[in-house]
Amino acid sequence: MQGSTAAPSGPVVARRRLIMLMAGAGCAAQAGPSAAKGKSAREIAQDARIALDRLYAVRPEARGWGRDAKAIMVFPSIVKAGFMIGGQTGEGAMFVRNAPVAFYRISAASFGLQAGAQSFSYAMFYMTDDAVEYAKSSKGWAVGSGPSVVVMDEGKAKNMNTTTLRKDIYAVAFGQQGLMGGLGMEGSKISRIYPDA
Repeated sequence: MQGSTAAPSGPVVARRRLIMLMAGAGCAAQAGPSAAKGKSAREIAQDARIALDRLYAVRPEARGWGRDAKAIMVFPSIVKAGFMIGGQTGEGAMFVRNAPVAFYRISAASFGLQAGAQSFSYAMFYMTDDAVEYAKSSKGWAVGSGPSVVVMDEGKAKNMNTTTLRKDIYAVAFGQQGLMGGLGMEGSKISRIYPDA
């Protein structure tokens, strides 16, 4: 049996691939905004406004949430894709009094049985000044470790009004057909970016 070496088993290979994927994601994050040229600030803000208008069209009550919010962060197109080990990412803008004041990237890894690709939008209504300041000053925060975030589905949205919105942030995922269920934000990281004007 001299010199015999067993080939790595399936779980070992999967673990190695996962480590490589996570290392690659970490390197990309460390490289910063200049690592890849994406959309300009103006393009991101324009796409975010269009997405927010689409949400208001399918959920008119969301306009009331927007009036009461201290700020609104909109990710117009989050792409979720992968098989077994996947991820989602997108860029968006934060609006204060309808003016874009900062830009952000949302990203998350996902694990388990999944296939194909999906694109959707997120709108986050910041209801407190503290939550807005946290988003502006933080170098990156994971949902669940900073301000309280409530993800609203179709049922919750119908029962929410401006007097019941008492948490820091309310988030909704939506697409062409309205609010989308089953798209939580667990494990998502939100980081500020500085795109070209």
